[in-house]
Amino acid sequence: MLTPVTDTQKNLACFHCGDTCPPEPITHDHKTFCCEGCKMVYEILNQHGLCTYYDLEKHPGITLKPGKIQDRFAYLDLPEVAQRIWDYADEQKIKVTFFLPGMHCASCIWLLENLHKLHPGVVSSRVNFLRKEIYLTYFREKISLRQLVELLASVGYEPEISLDHLEKKNTSPGNKSFFYKLGIAGFAFGNIMLLSFPEYLGLSWELDTQWGRLFGYLQWVLALPVFFYSSSVFFQSAWLGLRQKNLNIDVPIALGILALFIRSTYDIFFLDAAGYLDSLAGLIFFLLSGRWFQQKTYDSLSFDRDYKAYFPVAATKISDGKEQKVMLSELQAGDRIVVRNQELIPADARLLSGETQVDYSFVTGESVPVKAKAGDLIYAGGRQAGVSAEMILLKNVSQSYLTQLWNQEAFQTDGKTRMDNLTDRFGKKFTVVILLIAAIAAGYWLVNDASKAAEVFTAVLIIACPCALAMTGPITFGNTLRILGRWKCYLKNSRVIESLAGITHVVFDKTGTITRTGDMAVRWENGNLTEKQQSWVRSLVRHSVHPVSQALYVSLRGNDRLPVSHWEEITGQGISGEVAGVHVRVGSWIYVTGENSRLDTAGTYISIGEEVVGNIRLGHRYRDGLKDLVNDLRPMPISLITGDNDREIAGLEDILGKNTKMAFRQSPEDKLKFIQQLQQTGARVMMLGDGLNDAGALRQADAGVAVSENINHFSPACDAILDAENFRRIPQILAYARTSLRLAKAGIVISLLYNVVGLSFAVQGLLSPVVAAILMPLSSVSVIGFGLISTHLVSRKYR
Repeated sequence: MLTPVTDTQKNLACFHCGDTCPPEPITHDHKTFCCEGCKMVYEILNQHGLCTYYDLEKHPGITLKPGKIQDRFAYLDLPEVAQRIWDYADEQKIKVTFFLPGMHCASCIWLLENLHKLHPGVVSSRVNFLRKEIYLTYFREKISLRQLVELLASVGYEPEISLDHLEKKNTSPGNKSFFYKLGIAGFAFGNIMLLSFPEYLGLSWELDTQWGRLFGYLQWVLALPVFFYSSSVFFQSAWLGLRQKNLNIDVPIALGILALFIRSTYDIFFLDAAGYLDSLAGLIFFLLSGRWFQQKTYDSLSFDRDYKAYFPVAATKISDGKEQKVMLSELQAGDRIVVRNQELIPADARLLSGETQVDYSFVTGESVPVKAKAGDLIYAGGRQAGVSAEMILLKNVSQSYLTQLWNQEAFQTDGKTRMDNLTDRFGKKFTVVILLIAAIAAGYWLVNDASKAAEVFTAVLIIACPCALAMTGPITFGNTLRILGRWKCYLKNSRVIESLAGITHVVFDKTGTITRTGDMAVRWENGNLTEKQQSWVRSLVRHSVHPVSQALYVSLRGNDRLPVSHWEEITGQGISGEVAGVHVRVGSWIYVTGENSRLDTAGTYISIGEEVVGNIRLGHRYRDGLKDLVNDLRPMPISLITGDNDREIAGLEDILGKNTKMAFRQSPEDKLKFIQQLQQTGARVMMLGDGLNDAGALRQADAGVAVSENINHFSPACDAILDAENFRRIPQILAYARTSLRLAKAGIVISLLYNVVGLSFAVQGLLSPVVAAILMPLSSVSVIGFGLISTHLVSRKYR
């Protein structure tokens, strides 16, 4: 409850932001606040037990009062500025990404991912802690971009906004305070060792002399900033973990540092002994160095995933009036491109041609297409839904943004992997066991040799740090992702590796998956289209990326640029539209005629007006090496599921084997149910489809792989994209995934062996804390080296 304020409370500082309170301040929980905004932030933090936030600094927050930061962020109210910052915007919601240099601990993550509790205008917020980025979605009618930035600043996380570098969001600078801490620890470590040099040579002297005490006090003074500043990252993480009832890996480290400092202070001031301040400074310096190395490794892997052709999608560029396929990396702002139905829009662009519809489910998760007209802004990540559209790019392609969209939680088929759960569970138990071992060892030496108790206790806590254990999976799997990318197999994330390693059943789609899209023979069963009719049909199918439409487009002659209105494509059935005022349909017999009376309805039919004018059949050519691929996958069971007819069943049985289960004339829903039935029998299924009409099956499968010759045509529900030219390598990819999983587990074993050996020396008092501090980061380096080198060497086996 709010309480009245007496005269003695006037001119007090705000508990949250530190500003001078007004004559009648607001009070709550015996604390004063300058405004309702500051009180609201405190209440949120207090409600969830996160008031440790205020222990980090005296007044960590910035006031929510508009006048405080009104001038600083006023430029964000300008429409031209806001549009450059937005990642996506529609009539209701806007998405933005900010770099937050102030993010540093688990408390930050919790607060930032609960911003919706601070303001109802925030829909969701997701944090990438390693990159110090936050992905925000907010209601444009409830909160403006400027108010959103002010909200972040008010709770101590002011975004770093540089309009000159908006196209390079991933080049944000690192955390400078970390390097200050590392530098101070290194400086103190070197100087304390210099003051302790006579002891290293065995030239010890009594510290009760004037010079001895002076050197001891100087060492202690040099150690103060190391203990209170450089080591703060470990104490903050450990304390926040304990507040959340979580024994994280920083708990034993913090206890070791505290024990070293207290023991050394007691030795210097009360026993006239040297203490262990050189070990303390060395420990913190090597720990910080290990974290820096780990962070650099993560950044390197992340950089490679974003820009080493992670999304090698091609685009159709208009140059000198002609269309040509180019890689995304070759596109620049100002280029004109053509985007066909179901193709991904690679960068923010301006629509040049008439009206169209854009499916932003890849961006927002909402499947209802948005109408757009000439001159409208089209956002990257949208999928063209309708006739081909010409656009001019406003930004360069950001493949990292496409990667972020593809990796949204909305499209995850699994939660955490078993590997993640194993590491988490083992890490917590490991910490408990180490604390018990340290306590037992210290108790033993207190009884037998009290002078060694502190040294043994700290050595055990330091040498047994489970950092190497926590790094094994990410490093090994991260390098596996990079190597598979070189094979033109692009995995959504490291979770997919474990899914691939556990596959027990492979399911193939037919058209566009095991058949070659660009090499189909079109055979006319009947029909003789005039040149005008061919132009109508060609203009209609030009806008579809389905293999049948593409084959028909190539086989016809005539003008292909006639305007098409009311264009529609129904997955698994066909396409239709009005060309030159005439209604044209291409698809199945039922779709084209609306009748289901004929027994033989195989093939693709064409109707102009109300008359069926032709019927074609496609002569499929299967991908090279398909039979060898199937043989390599045996004895694993294989199935085929397709929307096509069964006319080619004899040829398929010859390639796939007569025992292969096949299902024909299957709708997208039928394919999904087929995968579910296999999973109900205990199978772990990999589904390989073309990414066009297999979205449900791809998402349902344990590992959904989109196989395409034009990698633009994949579904956000797929777990991997495989370039069709590497289709033959599917057995090698599965084998390499299984080997990578075994290598990750081997890394855990190596980490455990290191800890067992180190602990055996530490509990005997044969390992000094400074040696332990050196060996601990070396163990992390060895695990990193094992993961990187082993995955690279093993990959040669599968080339």
